Amino acid sequence: MKTVLYIIWALFVVAAAVSITAAMRKAKRQEKLAAQWPRVQATVTGSTAGWSSAVGSSGSRHRLYRPTYRFADPRGTMYFGESDVPFRSEPVPGSTVEVAYNPADPNQSIHQASKEKAGMGCMIAFIAVFVVAAFWFIGIFPVS
Repeated sequence: MKTVLYIIWALFVVAAAVSITAAMRKAKRQEKLAAQWPRVQATVTGSTAGWSSAVGSSGSRHRLYRPTYRFADPRGTMYFGESDVPFRSEPVPGSTVEVAYNPADPNQSIHQASKEKAGMGCMIAFIAVFVVAAFWFIGIFPVS
């Protein structure tokens, strides 16, 4: 029975490692692109609402908002975008966010926030503690 638990634990560890690696690569790729693109202040035009995934011990879901924004390139042409960064409170229309846009295709823009890196670090720490605790628990579980 313990062998089955260890196999399930190992599959969880592999899945978590693959998920974290994919998320980190995507974030690194976006960061690398955004570093080369010009940055502008975009005006928030509204937001799209959604719900959190309720992961964790609290089990409570809360409303999240992704700002929609508009910005102008140096020629004054207006472009629109939607942030990948969720906000806990509804962003105020007319406020500003910094975005980086692709000069070759200004319809492609990225809104990045430092909260993403902090969230990724917290997620990695939580999963590491959970993995160690699960391994320990399987070891003391009274099944042969």
